[in-house]
Amino acid sequence: MNPIRRYENIMELLLTHKEVTVAELSSKLQVTGKTIREDLTKLEEQGLIVRIHGGAMLAQKDQFGILPSKEPLTIHADEKHQIAKMAIRHIQSGDIIALDGGSTTLEIARLLPNEPLTIVTNDVYIISELAPKNHIRLVVPGGYRVRNMLAGPESAVYVKQLNIQKAFVSATGVHLEHGLSIYTGDLIDFKKALVSTSREVFAVAHHQKFGQTALRTFAAVNEITAIITDQDLPKETAELFKNEGITLEISS
Repeated sequence: MNPIRRYENIMELLLTHKEVTVAELSSKLQVTGKTIREDLTKLEEQGLIVRIHGGAMLAQKDQFGILPSKEPLTIHADEKHQIAKMAIRHIQSGDIIALDGGSTTLEIARLLPNEPLTIVTNDVYIISELAPKNHIRLVVPGGYRVRNMLAGPESAVYVKQLNIQKAFVSATGVHLEHGLSIYTGDLIDFKKALVSTSREVFAVAHHQKFGQTALRTFAAVNEITAIITDQDLPKETAELFKNEGITLEISS
């Protein structure tokens, strides 16, 4: 197993169990404890985990765009609500919209009025939220389930055939050099398809994700129409992005 795939498996196990030991990881991934400790050091250097005695835990429990299996996270709920309210302003009756997986895009779904819209999504929570809204047409590309998301190459192929007007995407990290990134390769193809296919692409990310980098990049910041974020984004950070020609929409 190559190192990148091991990192993804470690992060997936951490997301499920919150804490794991070196011995558990060594057994599950069938590599030596020395290899696991080296992997954990790399992940800690990227700010993704925190080392604890004999193992590791997540650095931030809500940072990955994949929600827990039981219920969506409520951390940064106020910021996400404000971001969702700004995102809604871009949506008009009759639009064909894509909602990527994540707690902020779930909040967008909650705020959507029950009016004629076509929503493309692979997030099972968003599907559940929108199903009762009978005027909204749901399009689900499908795939295998990775927690709250349906993933796989078939979903990306399907998305590329659609005429999506506006896509709202989530990310673990938003970085000027490393772009929009996430920790698992399972979702990369789907996210890239949304970015390449949609006429407009809006990244929705609260301020703590700026300057962060995860394992895999799915879009450069200049591929995004605008980044919608909350008012706690530091002014100096906002200026850095604006100086590079990146459009920021900041809640008030």
